[in-house]
Amino acid sequence: MRIFIDSADIEEIKKVKEYGLLDGVTTNPSLIKNAVRKLKEKGRKLDVESYIKYIFRVVGKKVPVSLEVVGQDYDEMIREGFMLWKKFKSCGNVYVKIPIDPCIEGKCNRKMDGIRAIKELSRRKVRVNCTLIFTPEQALLAAMAGANFVSPFVAREEDYIKKIKRKDNGIKSGIDLVAQIREIFNKQKVKNCEILAASVRDVRHFREVTLAGADIATMPLSVIEQLVKHYKTREGMKRFTEDIVPEYAKLVGYKKQ
Repeated sequence: MRIFIDSADIEEIKKVKEYGLLDGVTTNPSLIKNAVRKLKEKGRKLDVESYIKYIFRVVGKKVPVSLEVVGQDYDEMIREGFMLWKKFKSCGNVYVKIPIDPCIEGKCNRKMDGIRAIKELSRRKVRVNCTLIFTPEQALLAAMAGANFVSPFVAREEDYIKKIKRKDNGIKSGIDLVAQIREIFNKQKVKNCEILAASVRDVRHFREVTLAGADIATMPLSVIEQLVKHYKTREGMKRFTEDIVPEYAKLVGYKKQ
């Protein structure tokens, strides 16, 4: 299991790197916009392109960073995706986020444009993170088209199931979505596409996507930091501290915090 941070905030990314847990970064235009605004409020002025380059400098050359297209048709997604790759490939390990289905309205003749865009970008050697996955079929088609990551949205799937008050076409939960994708990938011998569990909102989600077979989980900093917390752990630390033997403390050079 690898841990990605779902953030464009430089300070948050630096923290996870300092923890030794930074395996990747996922962003979207809204996260980048808010991060740039936050810097400006602190008196630092960077445009979006410079800010993205700043992220790559912080994470290093090998750490995957996902950048999202905003276009909603094949030609625009190809143009934007190739532009993002070309502009930032010298900075680091760029992944382009492509939606599985770019349609917004019910009646739309562009529903296969995401698959087409993944196929073409993959042909051009652009690494792709296929996003907004809500069914195992979507994940399999994206993998077949050449996506390097598929991103099932765990909590959003669960929100939808609660809203419709029934299974989502045989899917019981967001965790079940991940598990079904893993089972299909195993049976179909999908080898070059990893399952990146997105919309992971709490510790339970992280544990369960791990058990369900996700390769990666992307989470906000707040969730990553919750992974180590437990009441009994802190209770134990308090007791250990109270029971420190003075001679042993002197031996190891312990200084009370």
